[in-house]
Amino acid sequence: MSMMQRLDAADALPGAAELRARTYELLRLEPGSAVIDVGCGAGLAVSELSARGLRAVGVDLSGEMIDEALRRWPERDFLLGDAYALPVDGGFAGYRADKVFHELAESELALAEARRVLVPGGRVVLSGPDWEGLMIDSSYPALTREIVRARASVIAAPRIARGFRRLLTGCGFRDVSMEGLIGFLGGESFFRGLVEVAVRVGAISVEEGEVWLAEQVDVVAVPQFLASGVA
Repeated sequence: MSMMQRLDAADALPGAAELRARTYELLRLEPGSAVIDVGCGAGLAVSELSARGLRAVGVDLSGEMIDEALRRWPERDFLLGDAYALPVDGGFAGYRADKVFHELAESELALAEARRVLVPGGRVVLSGPDWEGLMIDSSYPALTREIVRARASVIAAPRIARGFRRLLTGCGFRDVSMEGLIGFLGGESFFRGLVEVAVRVGAISVEEGEVWLAEQVDVVAVPQFLASGVA
């Protein structure tokens, strides 16, 4: 499964649309306001924000993602760019980044860039998973803990979501609030990806991974839980 397919599958999960909508609400922007969506992927959030009457611009580091976003939403604005050096001058009332900051090694630099492009009083909304907070229903709890730890170990900032308040406050943002939400995450490709990482880093054996994956795919028929933080 390609990255594009995985993103589309994640966007279609139960509760995903509601979580996106909550991030839009937290921006608290008036119609006509400009908002930048950093790490926009294939552009779904930009399209939804635009449908709410906002002037949305999407930025992504991947040229493939920007090309796909322009194909899907040719009437919207998408730019190739880095969270550390956004390709815009400023004037934005809102900054949104979903499932981005756990991939950043220098989150403070990204927020300094957010401050540069925001107008005085502009709002930042960060959302994303706490990769050490995955809650997975399994008959093999010890094995599950090893798999979750292994996945977190290959992420730049796996615990960033729980620290959003401290991060934003430390970077000079005021009136910071935090919401803890539960999102659903599941599907064979997701669980297979967890196992592949755990085997690759030596946390579990191939045989252990097969046993664990078989239960998730064949026995557990409901989406698993993923704790997400929104600031």
